[in-house]
Amino acid sequence: MLEKYFKLKENNTTVRTEVVAGITTFMTMAYILAVNPSMLGDAGMDVTAVLIATCLASFIGTVCMALMANYPFALAPGMGLNAYFAYTVCGIMGYSWQVALMAVFVEGIIFILLSLTNVREAIFDAIPGTLKKGVSAGIGLFIAFIGLQGADLVVSNSSTLVTYVDFTANWNTQGICAVLALIGLFITSVLFIKRVKGSILIGILATWVLGMLAQAVGLYVVDVENGYYSLFPTFAVTDFTAIGKTFGQCFAVDFEGVGFFNFAVVIFSFLFVDIFDTIGTVIGVSSKANMLDENDKLPRIKPVLLSDAIATTAGAVLGTSTVTTFVESSAGVGEGARTGLASIVTGFLFLLAIFFAPIFTAIPGFATAPALIFVGFLMVSSILKIDFEDAKEAIPAYLCCLSMPLMYSISEGIAMGVISYVIINTVTGNAKKVTPLMYVLAVLFVCKYIFL
Repeated sequence: MLEKYFKLKENNTTVRTEVVAGITTFMTMAYILAVNPSMLGDAGMDVTAVLIATCLASFIGTVCMALMANYPFALAPGMGLNAYFAYTVCGIMGYSWQVALMAVFVEGIIFILLSLTNVREAIFDAIPGTLKKGVSAGIGLFIAFIGLQGADLVVSNSSTLVTYVDFTANWNTQGICAVLALIGLFITSVLFIKRVKGSILIGILATWVLGMLAQAVGLYVVDVENGYYSLFPTFAVTDFTAIGKTFGQCFAVDFEGVGFFNFAVVIFSFLFVDIFDTIGTVIGVSSKANMLDENDKLPRIKPVLLSDAIATTAGAVLGTSTVTTFVESSAGVGEGARTGLASIVTGFLFLLAIFFAPIFTAIPGFATAPALIFVGFLMVSSILKIDFEDAKEAIPAYLCCLSMPLMYSISEGIAMGVISYVIINTVTGNAKKVTPLMYVLAVLFVCKYIFL
């Protein structure tokens, strides 16, 4: 049955590979179960309700992806989009979280319409193959940077923006976490080189176990005030009735004091970032997994984008910010995932997380960081497929790749790539290479920087 539905042999994979990869993807995404409720809680939402909504929306989106598109992409409320929801819309703009949820709901409906009318598919197909390779490499650098931060190996610095951690200053918290992350990275690397199946997942679990041992002997010290929690999972019962505090609240909106123009700006901001974050992630992950065809197009792209749109709409009704395709899906692809079976595993783990959330939220950042850093290595190799002899193609891909980690955004990287591609090829007499839609995208990106 699994073979017939997911076409495992056709995609050169096995049930075991897909299951291990699905678990790996979930493990690298599990942090969202702690981070999303915390962020939206700052907007005044009930933390437990947001946790349940996060799990359910992730389950719906990821299973839709598996059944509708048969791809190993996982979905969850997006980082950056949840921060915009909590700290800009509900913070700086001063709107209620119900208004913000309504904006996400409207965005989801627009997404569904755009997906059904081939607009998002056309955008995906319009991006040149060279840029797609740059996107994949850029995402590799981006998630590696996220991993370095999650490991506390890279920290902020007032003079150089970022620097390496001072291992001795906070040895029992920040320092030991950084060391454990390095050990985990070496474990993962050695296992991968030795061709051990499940090397990334084993690396996560081994690093977590080492962390618990470090806590047991006093090397790691719990410091809740500074964000260093116990590494041992707890067993607590989830209050399922809490979902009633957010479910359907996107329709209980008091629009008094909310101007039409301001509301439209909020919707467009959600829409713009989500479109290009999703497209960028799908390009990056599918390119690395060799899923693009000879024309650098992704077969069955419409159900991929439709799954994303359905998840966003359902998430708004349940009570969470915009749901999007996660770049951490690349961890599962790195483990060999090639079909929706991996997504089924990831999706059901999100469902189970409602019951066992305290276990999954205990997975520390320094344990998943080695996986992200290592997967970054796997993805950045896409840059080797770029023809650097053709500067007109290579420079935009380079700017795209460079911008993602430095601007901390997939969509900003795509913006730099598209704008530079259009300008360079037009000015150097290669305007025929640029499709009309690329001109439109370039203008939209420029307008975004001017007006948003």
